[in-house]
Amino acid sequence: MADGAFTPPVRVDMLVCGKMVPGTARMEVINPATTEVIGTAPRCNRDELEAVMAEARAAFPAWRDTPIEERRKAVAQIADLIEAAAEEIAATLTAEQGKNLTFARAELASLTRFLRAQAGIEMPVVVNEDSEERISKTYRVPLGVVAAISPWNFPVLLAWWKIVPALLAGNTVVLKPAPQTPLAALKIAALVADLFPAGVLQVISGGDELGPWLTAHPEVDKISFTGSTATGRKVMEGAGASLKRLTLELGGNDPALVFDDVDPVKAANKVFWAAFANAGQICIASKRVYVQRSIYEAFRDALVAAAAQVKVGNGAEPDTLVGPIQNKAQFERVKDLIADSRAHGYTFAFEGEAPQGPGFFMPLTILDNPPDDARIVREEQFGPVLPLLVFDTEDEVIARANDTEYGLAATIWTEDMTRAERVSRRLEAGTVWINEAIYLSPDAAFGGRKQSGLGAEHGADALLAVTEPQTVTMKRN
Repeated sequence: MADGAFTPPVRVDMLVCGKMVPGTARMEVINPATTEVIGTAPRCNRDELEAVMAEARAAFPAWRDTPIEERRKAVAQIADLIEAAAEEIAATLTAEQGKNLTFARAELASLTRFLRAQAGIEMPVVVNEDSEERISKTYRVPLGVVAAISPWNFPVLLAWWKIVPALLAGNTVVLKPAPQTPLAALKIAALVADLFPAGVLQVISGGDELGPWLTAHPEVDKISFTGSTATGRKVMEGAGASLKRLTLELGGNDPALVFDDVDPVKAANKVFWAAFANAGQICIASKRVYVQRSIYEAFRDALVAAAAQVKVGNGAEPDTLVGPIQNKAQFERVKDLIADSRAHGYTFAFEGEAPQGPGFFMPLTILDNPPDDARIVREEQFGPVLPLLVFDTEDEVIARANDTEYGLAATIWTEDMTRAERVSRRLEAGTVWINEAIYLSPDAAFGGRKQSGLGAEHGADALLAVTEPQTVTMKRN
């Protein structure tokens, strides 16, 4: 396939019990840049879900007992298959999600890097006692059936972050991609279908009703969900009846703290992409930027200058850097936040241009020092709208940064490493970056505090999240 080629309409099927099946009903998928239908995917019904869950349960014992090196070998091959089809998958991602093609390719490159690293994670065994009297070891054992529910902002990357540790640990997995963005996930499912025994990995698509059916299903032992905090609460409620294990990666209102010892122009150019990449539709994007007073104006002006150079448009066009909002509901929500800021008379430092027409295009927008109780400061915008805020002292900005129900990530921009270390330990966030942003490692735990989530992904924590401890103690003769 040529670079960036995508020819609608695309018809994809579900991976069920080792086979790609069309399902009894279909649902349409639209391109957020054009609002045109670009393909169809199965709309899994209740009976089909029951069959999927029965297969997942039936496949679990044999997969659990498969030597881990064989499971590791199967998982490692996934990266090769995705890499070989990367151009086709990237074009599909751009068409259904809206992100520019370069960013779609970057998502796949990040995915293959993570896949290869995660395939090598070692299963820990702890020796508690090794004496003349007894030997005691704690093993990690798989949970059973893991339901993975992925969001629409990174339809491929975030799905496989969930799948790989679960499979490696010996669980069977049922993946449900977001109904807005199922195409790339199902294309990859077709690529990897032959790597696993039937029922070990299944990928199903459906409407908004499928998520609650899946999270409440009695055959599900663990739910790994990425999405909004509001939906995360509902997932937790559905899981409560049977005490399902949970990993929840939820919303964030991530602060960036810019101290006055940095070059304001250089810092602004870095913060720009920390805030506006993927049209701001990143859970760990910088969503509130606090700038020390002495460099505030220089930083603001540099950020505005950077925004003025960026084209908002269809991600398939080569000069587009920021694509549309992925769906109409989120588009309307971001519009409402801008309207609220305008109604309250807040100062707009920048309002960019966006294509006119049917697509969900939102102009880059920068607010100039709105009050801390403004909705645009208190709420997660998940779009290309950014409030800049002035601060004076270290203690002040830490208190303001922590004054939120969220605690996903934060960034610090300073030349003073002593201060950076001191401030980082006081920020209520699961991940803190110093002089960079949105860097995640397959070896480092990633999770949120407060209402930004529960549990962690990546590294050894990823295996711990999809297993439980089993202690075996043997009395010696």
